[in-house]
Amino acid sequence: MSTSQIDEATAQAQERVMSGASWEDFCDTLKSAGKTILAEGQPDSPLDRAEGFRYLSRLTRAALETFVEFADPLAPVLNRPVHETAKLGADNPDHYYQHATIAGAHEYKITGTRNTIASLDFSTQNDGVAGVADSQQAGHLDANDIDIDSDGRFTIHISCEKMPGNWLPMSPATTALIVRQTFADRHREIPADLSIERIGGDGKPSPLTAEGLDEGFTKAKSLVVACSTLFASWAQGFQRHTNELPKFDDKTSIGAGGDPNICYFHSYWNLGPEEALVIEATPPECDAWNFQLDNHWMESLDYRFHNIHVNKHTAQLEADGSVRIVVAHEDPGLPNWIETAGHSQGTMCFRWIRAADHPKPECTVVKLSELSEKS
Repeated sequence: MSTSQIDEATAQAQERVMSGASWEDFCDTLKSAGKTILAEGQPDSPLDRAEGFRYLSRLTRAALETFVEFADPLAPVLNRPVHETAKLGADNPDHYYQHATIAGAHEYKITGTRNTIASLDFSTQNDGVAGVADSQQAGHLDANDIDIDSDGRFTIHISCEKMPGNWLPMSPATTALIVRQTFADRHREIPADLSIERIGGDGKPSPLTAEGLDEGFTKAKSLVVACSTLFASWAQGFQRHTNELPKFDDKTSIGAGGDPNICYFHSYWNLGPEEALVIEATPPECDAWNFQLDNHWMESLDYRFHNIHVNKHTAQLEADGSVRIVVAHEDPGLPNWIETAGHSQGTMCFRWIRAADHPKPECTVVKLSELSEKS
């Protein structure tokens, strides 16, 4: 952009903030996002409808934190936009997600202590993560490939140009650092302690400007609409293979910010009061795997209070090394029971993480009485 164009854009942003138009547009867009929840083909039970509108409020909270509160690439902050009460895109109950706003024009340094978390990886992405599903990953770095000292401490440099030591590449288009810490046992493991700083900076955020606020509101409202629309369309598509688990398209997954080391099986589930879904697979050699149950809006069910997922560490295997998972409204008295937590339908996800191969989980719907007889 030329200097005159920049000056004009700045003037327009200032006028939008001064007149209140920036705020009004933000609120109007959030209101319009409600049409996704009410659209034809979306579930219309009181529970699904209530969760849908709560989902929009959660997306709004996460978007404002990402694009307004922690949006300065000159003073990046690792925050948690996705967590126990802010969920999207089949968020993994075993993940401890972190995000920082960065820019390809600068260089950064991450310092950390590994602690006891089972898995840890870093990636740099451009715009589009979990929104329009066309994000590009510039770099990826796994803790297994990082030099860590005897005290568990390490440093990672983030830059466009290669640097010695632990290096995470980015590109001129990079806008975000995404950190995935993965628990094998959330109740016992300690996440890595991490901090990020811009090399050559003083760590102080820039003063808020009208242009920055207007841009933040624009990005925040766009994310709410894009995420709600994208994942609602995914959920509707998954219904074509309800109670089955076909492999998900890798390109689509990575475009929405998925980990390239993970093979995803996304689908839909729907069970009557006396039905159960039995999922069987033989885990391959892999770093980790898990299965989780989500609501229609692709939010993981509340894993704080319900047993809605199982993983490589928590699963009880059969004698032949296979795993049998049972999704049911009531406890059938069998290993690896997944609670529906008051839901009759929703989405679900099975993951193989850094696996030697990717066997398709087999699914069968049975009557609870039949399940008891076969156990």
